[in-house]
Amino acid sequence: MKQWIHPGFWLTLLIVFWIGFNPIFSDSAAARETGFTVLLAVSMAISLNIVMGYTGYVSFGHVVFYGLGGYVGMYLIDSWGAPLPLAVLGGGAASAILAFLLGKAILRLRGAYFALATIGINEAARTFISNFQLFGGPTGIELQFSVYKPYGGAAQALWLTYYAVVGISIFAVLFSYYIKTSKFGLSLMSIREDEDAAEVIGIFAPNTKTLAFVFSAFLPGMLGVLFFFKNGNVEPADAFRLGFSIESLVMIVLGGQGTLLGPVIGALGYQRLRGALLTSDIMLGSVPLKDFQLVISGLLMLLIILFIPSGLVGWLRQRFAALRRILL
Repeated sequence: MKQWIHPGFWLTLLIVFWIGFNPIFSDSAAARETGFTVLLAVSMAISLNIVMGYTGYVSFGHVVFYGLGGYVGMYLIDSWGAPLPLAVLGGGAASAILAFLLGKAILRLRGAYFALATIGINEAARTFISNFQLFGGPTGIELQFSVYKPYGGAAQALWLTYYAVVGISIFAVLFSYYIKTSKFGLSLMSIREDEDAAEVIGIFAPNTKTLAFVFSAFLPGMLGVLFFFKNGNVEPADAFRLGFSIESLVMIVLGGQGTLLGPVIGALGYQRLRGALLTSDIMLGSVPLKDFQLVISGLLMLLIILFIPSGLVGWLRQRFAALRRILL
């Protein structure tokens, strides 16, 4: 069977199509906003899975690429009048360049040392941007309403950003599948299993890991531009929110790290849970349940690691032999 007709690939793509095109067919603004949030999470989880799932490096600082890309794109639009497509590519390219520089410096670290380094980088980036006047300092960048006129106004621009995030999500699935089934992906998984043994058989781990880091940074950089363009402003606290990285980790662990379908299922399930908590009127004592979403996500991650460490997709593959040919 040729790799491009693997059932797992088509199942994953079908789910993303279903999430993405449902709001378009219903022409519902509420469904569009929900779909945008879910697809943003799906793409972020897929990009992080390249480093965490395929390579075995846990990163708490992936939001750095999301924030930097958003700032670069917003600066290009606000100060240079760049069209949205060019700004999106510029944000992705800036994040990829940063990932290359960081990769050369920190990917020689392993395990907890690498994870701690990524947390420090996130805080350093947030502090730097807060004091970088070219990007507006602590107040960030705010777009004028006139920026949206070439796109048919602000209302039409919302649909434009949604179409773009649908396209990026589809590309993310294709790209992730290509990596997973390629010789490069096999090299990454060899590093994940035993980095020293991988180097013995001829894999130059530093360059391979850095390239994976660069690939994983490009998508968040583009997504950051779309999100902040949609909102009309970007600030350091929103652009470099550590909680966003933690939530992405939860999504991957929930669905199954190192799989193609896992990040999609994990992101969809987590965002549904998060949405239910945010709109819930249930009180825990005198505090609304919605204020505990990160606490609940942390507990959820702990339970998964303890009882189903391979995630939902991994558990299904282990439990039901017939599903091994379907789930990827």
